[in-house]
Amino acid sequence: MVSMTGIYEGSLRTSVKHLKSGNTIVTDAPPDNNGRGEAFSPTDLTCASLNSCMMTLMGILANREGIDLTGLTSDITKIMASDPRKIAEVKIVFTHPSLVATDVQKEKLKRAAMTCPVALSLSDTVVQTITFNF
Repeated sequence: MVSMTGIYEGSLRTSVKHLKSGNTIVTDAPPDNNGRGEAFSPTDLTCASLNSCMMTLMGILANREGIDLTGLTSDITKIMASDPRKIAEVKIVFTHPSLVATDVQKEKLKRAAMTCPVALSLSDTVVQTITFNF
């Protein structure tokens, strides 16, 4: 069953529509790869997907444990390799300065993040450097 549709719009721009919600994501090639850089690049979306997946898995665990994860923030850095051109490393720093959770719960949150489907789907050659500030 098809759940998304995509179209190449020209000038290195694409759009993908999520059929159930109707939401659309636009991508643009980055300036260092012949694009305009006016939207997320496909590799940006990979890093954003990793971040969102980790946050979602932590949110599921937080709900189960009665932890209020509202306000969790992240900073995402993508490092590209040039030959071949690919994501070499994704750095994500998660921060929640006022998280109310036990040390055991914090460890569970970290484990949940590291076992998200996107993290497990990325090649072993993509370094995932994840920092938790809580």
